[in-house]
Amino acid sequence: MHQKIVSELKRIEENNNVRIIYACESGSRAWRFPSKDSDYDVRFIYVRPVDWYLSIQEKRDVIEIPVNDLLDINGWDIRKSLKLLRKSNPPLLEWLESPTVYHERYTITQKMRDLNSLTFSPLSCLYHYLSIAKGNFRKYLQGDNVRIKKYFYALRPILACKWIEERNTMPPMEFQKLLGMLPPKSILVDEIHNLLERKKSGEELDYGLQIKAINEFLEMP
Repeated sequence: MHQKIVSELKRIEENNNVRIIYACESGSRAWRFPSKDSDYDVRFIYVRPVDWYLSIQEKRDVIEIPVNDLLDINGWDIRKSLKLLRKSNPPLLEWLESPTVYHERYTITQKMRDLNSLTFSPLSCLYHYLSIAKGNFRKYLQGDNVRIKKYFYALRPILACKWIEERNTMPPMEFQKLLGMLPPKSILVDEIHNLLERKKSGEELDYGLQIKAINEFLEMP
């Protein structure tokens, strides 16, 4: 699959007259809890010819490829990316620290990582992750029967908030690293590990009974 993704990136370069300088995985595969049928969420940063940046007209600064059953792939122009870096944009910061890199050309992305300590805003990132957690919790995890897989989409951002509060740095993408902040021997962690094993085994985590220990953790003030 890696080669297929690299080939698709080359096709995007040719079709859009751009040069991709960085491409990575950004979804559940980067979080390290994919299911057997998880798609690939590929994100990239690209640069255009110099003349494109000299125009006074506003131009589209994203490239979005139609999603299929296997690939969800899109990217941002380097100027857009640098503006978002200055604003401590959490999705961009996650891309730069992804454990799965498909392509990295030149040194610019490393220089962006080096700037992270100067631009990182704990408050901005806390708001971002808390908003994601609240949205998923309120929409999918209320009542007796809930959307089981949505527990991950509430847990991960809450644990990311906990990481920021305790360490004042950008949280890692890998879910297990975030999970390591919780007491290892607890009903909560046991329930989360059980969910992880069910997801990785390919079980369809659709609707099911609310998991009390996880809901109590998510509801904590």
